[in-house]
Amino acid sequence: MNQHVAIRDETDADVAAIAAVTVEAFKTLAISNKTEQYIIEALRATKALTVSLVAVVDSHVVGHIAFSPVTMSDGSRDWYGLGPVSVLPEYQRRGIGKALIFAGLSRLKALNAQGCCLVGHPGYYERFGFRNMPDLVYEGVPPEVFFALSFAGHTPQGSVAFHEGFNATGPARFTHTSPPPNT
Repeated sequence: MNQHVAIRDETDADVAAIAAVTVEAFKTLAISNKTEQYIIEALRATKALTVSLVAVVDSHVVGHIAFSPVTMSDGSRDWYGLGPVSVLPEYQRRGIGKALIFAGLSRLKALNAQGCCLVGHPGYYERFGFRNMPDLVYEGVPPEVFFALSFAGHTPQGSVAFHEGFNATGPARFTHTSPPPNT
């Protein structure tokens, strides 16, 4: 089956589909806390989704990737975190995740980003140029699963902090400026 895959920016109409794709993609992964959809929601709610792309087949969202700003302890600027990246299980191993990653990295470069980092499976992300960087760490994460890719030739030193949205464990909470939920 050779279906055309379109990669495009997310729209408001894609939000529910992105959540559903994310839940399905991470459902059986033992390494997942099953909070990835909440992370995306939190990043979106705080306007921290710098790049948010969907993969579409026959007008259906089958994949998603998110990039958000990270903070470097050495003060390096314009670095981003990749993740989560999700593809519906029945569409995995068809190059959709790869296409999302390449498209997202291209978008970051067009924004004059200096680089990108992520937590992921060893062996997979090296094909995109990501490497373990001994002088850059993500506290609490084993170094063999933390990767960085410099676009400008300079890799920060010290530690990285992902956006606070990565701490989300459930649906976004209503604030005093948000309307109350329907009861």
